[in-house]
Amino acid sequence: MAARIEGARFLDLCAGSGAVGIEALSRGAAHVTFVDQSRKMCGLIESNLNSLEITQDNYHVVLAEALDYLRRQVEKSELAFDALFFDPPYAMDYDGLLKFIGDHTSQILDVDAIVIVEHHKKKLLATQFNALTRYRELKQGDSVLSFYKLEE
Repeated sequence: MAARIEGARFLDLCAGSGAVGIEALSRGAAHVTFVDQSRKMCGLIESNLNSLEITQDNYHVVLAEALDYLRRQVEKSELAFDALFFDPPYAMDYDGLLKFIGDHTSQILDVDAIVIVEHHKKKLLATQFNALTRYRELKQGDSVLSFYKLEE
């Protein structure tokens, strides 16, 4: 996993404090986009990045709801991400967002990209969302990390 992070464009959706994206930067990610719908959390991310003296060229903090951000990403056709981490509040519609990503992979993800979704162990996610296929699950207490890649 660490080898896939070095030099990557990393998207931290529902970023919260930004810990996952900051970890990606510490492991050599070229750029991290942090997306959170809370103005307070975006401020906390900025504060955390500033306290670590991370150059603004290496990140972008976006105040937006996850699906709205992805819709704008598709419309803009900006550079695709190499890795996407999604850790929403457990009540969120995981399936809708993953289906959107699966339907628009070429506008959101690079060809070798991975999507990692953190969810409660009782929340069962589909093994496939159009072009996205789950290839691994990692259970950690009450949480599960589901790993998806583009179908070959």
